[in-house]
Amino acid sequence: MYQALYRKYRPQCFGDVAGQEHITETLRRQIALNRLSHAYLFVGTRGTGKTTCAKILARAVNCESPEGGEPCNKCPACVGIENGSILDVLELDAASNNGVDNVRALREEAIYSPASVRKRVYIVDEVHMLSTPAFNALLKILEEPPEHLMFILATTELHKVPSTILSRCQRFSFKRLSPAAIAARLQSVAAGEGLTLAADAAVKLAALGDGSMRDALSLLDQCASDTFVDLRRVLDTIGLAGQQELIDLAEAAANRDTAAALSLIGKLYDDGKDMPALLSELAALLRDVLVYGLSKDSPLLGGAFSGGELSGLSVKMTPERLFAFLDVIREAMVGLSRGESVKLSVEMCLIRMCDERLSDDFSAIVSRIARLEKTNSADHGNAGCERRNAEIADGATDNEQWAMNNKQRTADNGQFAHDDPVTDPVADPETSDSQSSALDSQLSTTTLCAPHSSNLPQEGGYWEDILKLMLADEPQFHGVLSNSEQVSAELSGSTLTIRARNQFFVDQIESKKLSEALKKAAADVLGREIVIRTEMSAGSDSPESRSEDIDRLIESGHIKKD
Repeated sequence: MYQALYRKYRPQCFGDVAGQEHITETLRRQIALNRLSHAYLFVGTRGTGKTTCAKILARAVNCESPEGGEPCNKCPACVGIENGSILDVLELDAASNNGVDNVRALREEAIYSPASVRKRVYIVDEVHMLSTPAFNALLKILEEPPEHLMFILATTELHKVPSTILSRCQRFSFKRLSPAAIAARLQSVAAGEGLTLAADAAVKLAALGDGSMRDALSLLDQCASDTFVDLRRVLDTIGLAGQQELIDLAEAAANRDTAAALSLIGKLYDDGKDMPALLSELAALLRDVLVYGLSKDSPLLGGAFSGGELSGLSVKMTPERLFAFLDVIREAMVGLSRGESVKLSVEMCLIRMCDERLSDDFSAIVSRIARLEKTNSADHGNAGCERRNAEIADGATDNEQWAMNNKQRTADNGQFAHDDPVTDPVADPETSDSQSSALDSQLSTTTLCAPHSSNLPQEGGYWEDILKLMLADEPQFHGVLSNSEQVSAELSGSTLTIRARNQFFVDQIESKKLSEALKKAAADVLGREIVIRTEMSAGSDSPESRSEDIDRLIESGHIKKD
C-alpha cells in the first residue's frame, strides 16, 4: 500500500527534525542527563514537527539503549512504540475525545504502572479542544502525576489553553520552518524517491508550504507524477499562475489598464487557475514590492521575485497605493471565503485596483489624495513658474498689482472711513516714486524662478497690506488687528495664524464678522483662499491686562461702551 511522503519520511530521531534545533537540543540534553519533566506542551503552527518530536521523545525516554539522548529505533521498546503494539504509549486526539468522561477514564488508567516499558506516555494532540470540565479533570493528575507517567500536549492555539495547565508544563514553541530548510528537505526526499526536483520548483513548493513541512511534502507528492518535477509542472498541477503572469497582472493594475487586467484574469480563469490562490500570490508580490521600496536588501523579502522585477513595479506604485491594493485583495479573499462568486469577486477586485474611485475603503481614499497632491504639486509648481516668469517679463509684480487694486478700491469707496487721514500709496507722489524705484530695483535683480517655486507673496509686508484693506473696507475692525502689542500674524502655506496676547482679543478675532472680513482681505492680498487660525500667544492674560485693553479700544473709538 502506498504511503504518503510526509508519513514515509517522518523523522525518526531529533537530528532529522529540520529547523527546530532550539527544541531538539534541549530535549536531547534532558534525556541524556535524566532531567525529564512530567508534562510538556508543544506549541506551533501546523506541520512544524510537534507530533513528530512528541513521538521521538516517547521512544527516547523508553529506549533500552539511547545514544546521546536519541532513541536507537532498534530495541523492542522503540520498535513496539513505532508500530503501535505497545499500548503504554497512547496518542489521543482531543478534538474527538474532549469530554470530561474521556479525561476521567484516562486518569483512572494512568495510575497503573506500564506493562512493557519504563514510562507510560500520553500524547494529546490539539489539547485546546478539551472542554472546560475536561481541563479541570486533568489538573490534579497533571500537577502530581505518578513517577511512571508523562504527558506530552500539543496545540496550535495556545491562547485557548487555560493558564492552570500552562503553569504545570514545560512549554516549547515551534517556529515556522524557513523556505530554505523546507527546500533542502524536499530535495532530500526527492532523491530518496528517485525524483529529479528542479531548484526553482523546490523553492516554489517551499514558499507554498508557508512554513509547514507537511504541506510542502504533500504538494511534492501531488506533483510527483513523473520522474522530473520542474516549475511548470508545479504550476500546472496545483493551478497557479506563473511569475510573469503575476507581474503582468500587477503592471496592468499599476498602469490603471482595466481592459488588460480583465483580459489576463479571464485567460487565467479559462486555464483553470485557482482564483483564491492567484489573489494570495498577487498579494505576496505586492507585499514584496512594498518591502523592497522600504529596503532593497531586507531579509523580509519572499525571494520568489528578482530585484529587477520588484524595482520595475516599485517605481510605478506609491506606498499608499500598495496599501490600497492589499486592502482590496484582502476584502475580496474574505468574500471568497463566504462563498461569493469566484470570477465576479476577482474581476471586481481588479477593477477597484485599477480605479481607486470605485472603492470607498479608507486606504483607497488615502491613495487618491496622495495622487492628487503629487499631481497638483507638479502642475502648480510648473504653472506658477511660467506665470511668474511672464509677470517678471511684463513688469507686473505683486506690489504693482496691489497698488492697482488698491487704487481702484479707493476710487470706489471715495475715501477711507476713519478719523485719521490715511495716505494713498498710489495717489501720494512721494510714495509712488519710492514704490516705483523699489519696483525698478526688484525687476533689475530678479531672476527667473525654477520649477515648483512659489509665486505668491509669502514674506514682506503682507500683514500691513491686509491691515490697509481692513482699514478701507472694515475700519471698525482695524483697531483690534493693528495693535501690534496684542496681535501678531504668521503665514504658513495657505494658513494665516493670528496670535493674540489674551482671551479678549481672541474672542474679538474669532467673531463671525471680523473673521470673514479678515479672510476676504487676506485672500485679496495673497491671491488665494486662506484659512484663518487663532491662537493664544505667550503673555499676560490677567483681568487687569484685559481691562486695560478694553479701555484702550474704547478711547480709540473702535468699540463702544455700554
